[in-house]
Parts: sequence; C-alpha cells; structure tokens
Amino acid sequence: MNIVLLTHPSFLGSQSHPHFARMLCEAYRERGHQVELRQPRAVAHAWVVARGKRWARWTKWAGYIDQYLLFPKALRALASQDPSHTLYVFCDQALGPWIPVLKHRPHVVHCHDLLALRSALGLVPENPTSATGRLYQRYIRHGFKQARHFVSISKKTKADLHAYGGVQPITSEVVYNGLNHPYRRQPREQALLTLAQARLPAIPEADMLLHVGGGQWYKNTAGVVQLYAHFARNAVQAGQAVPALWMVSPPPGPEVQRALQGVPSEGQVLFFQKLDGTVIEALYSTARALLFPSLAEGFGWPIAEGLACGCPVVTTAEPPMNEVGGRWANYLPRLTHSTEISLWAAQGASLLQELLNRSAEQQASVAAMGVEWAQRYDARRATDAYLRIYEDVIKGERNEDRT
Repeated sequence: MNIVLLTHPSFLGSQSHPHFARMLCEAYRERGHQVELRQPRAVAHAWVVARGKRWARWTKWAGYIDQYLLFPKALRALASQDPSHTLYVFCDQALGPWIPVLKHRPHVVHCHDLLALRSALGLVPENPTSATGRLYQRYIRHGFKQARHFVSISKKTKADLHAYGGVQPITSEVVYNGLNHPYRRQPREQALLTLAQARLPAIPEADMLLHVGGGQWYKNTAGVVQLYAHFARNAVQAGQAVPALWMVSPPPGPEVQRALQGVPSEGQVLFFQKLDGTVIEALYSTARALLFPSLAEGFGWPIAEGLACGCPVVTTAEPPMNEVGGRWANYLPRLTHSTEISLWAAQGASLLQELLNRSAEQQASVAAMGVEWAQRYDARRATDAYLRIYEDVIKGERNEDRT
C-alpha cells in the first residue's frame, strides 16, 4: 500500500500523537509498505517565535495559520501528485479541519478520545470549556464528521464518536492500542538494579505504591494523593509500615499540594518525570499496586502496562478503564462533584488494603492472569488489525468507483 500518515505539527510540543504516528510509520515500513509522514511546517509560528517575548501571545494564533490556512493548501497540492490508490491516514480525529481536503480520497481516521469535545458540550463538569474552546471543538467536529472510515482505540471512544461526533461512517471499528514498549515483569533483583542505574532512590523495606499519569485534569492526581493519605493514616493507626507513593507525574500544582498536606509524616510522596520504558517497567515490577483512579480516559495505557508486568491495578469502574482492565483490575466508583472525597478516599484505602492483604499465592495467580489478559494489547496485533482495515477501505473505495 501507498500510505500517507498525517499528524500534528512538531511545534505544538505534543509527545503522544507524533510518537503514535512515528510508531505506525516504522511498523508499516517494516511490513514493506510505502509510507510518508506529513505534518505542518512552522512558518508563521517560527516567524513569531523569532521576534521574542513581546510576540509570545501571538504564538498560538500563528500556529493556527500554519495548521489551518497554509497546510491545507500544501496538502491539496501534494495530493494532486499522489497515486490515486494512496490511502490517507489521519492519526487523530483532532485533525478534523484537514479532512475536507481529502474526503473524496481513500482515508481512515484514528480516534483516541472525545474528552475535549464532551467537555465543550458541557458534559464534563470537572473540565469547563471557554467560549473559544467550544468554537474550536465545533470546528474540529465539522471536519471529522465528513470522514467515512474510523478506527477507535476503545469501545468507549467509539460510543462517544457516534453519540457526540455527528458522524455517519461507512466503517467504524475498534482496535485496542498496542503497547509502545514490550512491557514484562522484571525479576525483583533486576528491577532494583534498573532503578539504581537510573539514579532513583532506594525502595524502602515497606516497598512502594505507584501512580503513572500526565497530570491532566482527568488523571485525578489530587484524588490519588488523598486516597494514599487515608491509607497511610489507617496503616499508622494499625501500627503497620507505610509504603511510599511514587508518582510518575509532573511536579505538584496547587490542588495536589493541598492534598499532600493530609499525608501523615510516616508517609512519603515522591514525584518523577522523564523516565524511559525500561525504568517504568521496573517500577511496575516492584510496586505493590498501581493507583490509577482516573475520572476519564481514551484508553488508559498504565492499566495495560501494569497488568503486563504483573502489577495489581486499582482503577475506576467505568469504561474504558474497566474495558482495558477486564476482570483482572480492581475497581473504585468514579469520583464526582457530588461524591464526598473523604468517603471515596476511605473506600479506596479499604480496597487497597484488601488487595495488599492477599496471600502470596493469590497475588501470583491474579498477576499471571493479568499478564495473559494484557497480551491483547500487543503492538503487532494492533498493526495487523490496522492494515487489514486499510486494505478493506481501499478495496471498498475501488469497488465503489467501479459502480
């Protein structure tokens, strides 16, 4: 196949979407396909940045010029020279404004999550959206609803796409994400050596609990700390050692700092950033449990990663979290505005303690089942599914042309 991958410009500073596009690019080339990656160049954005801090407030708008005025023209010119059987793959539905340029050519849109759109529609009270943000999401939706073929990363994302996206697709399928690192459980000695080589602190005798997140509103970072604080207070009252909480997350903001004030002196919360996959794998392999009670997700990578490493997972009893974790994760109700935070934290602490009280045999058995479950998130399996969908789209478009 001749595939053109379209993704966000590098000047936005996003890590996940360009990484996803590069991962697809490499996987498809390994399978022998012709692949080109296209994204907007920094023209207006670079011009504004070069003028220094006085122009900083115009940086975002200059980026919009590059993405939504200049790039569509360049895309149209390039497409006119592409072979007619070229498949255009939009690596994120947020690239919707470009879709009208190529809507009459074979195409597929990858959908990651509809959280921003749902927020703009007023459906997520935890994340109110400004008037300009609502207009922006409407602009994006106006574009992607013209697409004919979609691939969603979870059943939840597909359901949101159909409920709120206004789409009328010919095909709409679900392919679970493939893990972007071959996560597996490291033996404890090897994991501790990996952490030491990364110059991370020594894990105390009481071991540690783990949270992996990006600090976004839906990661419920403050809630994680409050849950831990309640658990730590219970452990102190029971005369037990308190595991530390290691947060692979941005430095704490004001809300998280307030939550940290409730952690007893016997507890410890440490924050880490920019750890590679092997170090994260070592953390999953040594943690007594992963705390991941998100308010929402498009997929929930750490759930699958933790299970793949045999780490017990505590997450939220709503899709897609319970979709990804299946029977092998442990579930809390979603924290809402109407929920009393102390009651929710107490429930989480009780669940965590119950989890840690399991016998070694029970823990080993559940961990093995979790590892087996996580095999469905194999990157090769995802690549196979994507390429099958692409081939079906091209065949369908050719048949349509003949009729």
